[in-house]
Amino acid sequence: MKSLSAAASLQLPVQLRGIQLGRPVDLLLDADVRHAVGYVVLCGDGSQRFLPYAASQTSEGEVAVASALMLLEDVAFYETRSVSFRSLLGGEVARNGRHAGILRDAFIGRDGKVDELELERGGARRRVPAAGVTVVPTRASAA
Repeated sequence: MKSLSAAASLQLPVQLRGIQLGRPVDLLLDADVRHAVGYVVLCGDGSQRFLPYAASQTSEGEVAVASALMLLEDVAFYETRSVSFRSLLGGEVARNGRHAGILRDAFIGRDGKVDELELERGGARRRVPAAGVTVVPTRASAA
């Protein structure tokens, strides 16, 4: 199963059978950065809504939903119970208490599990397994 770039997914349209409903402005992850919780979506009417990751099908061309009813109104509820992917970008990543690099991207499996992280260290980028790492946010989380 191919993992998808979290950063790239934020550039995709959220669509219902080819009709654009909005664009993701952030991806919320669980506190341990192990699973995607869902997208914060800026909708066509200017409102922000929460799209559960499990209720979407993210591909290389779109974030598809089966129903517009999956776009939930109470974004703040989910933001207070998760961590913003955007707040983690540029943050320091540690493995076993040692500096491993700076977070540049996360790769998420179709099941929502964060499989790998892309780190930058010494000007070089590399992908590492997400298990066993700690990411320090660069700014306050969405919460």
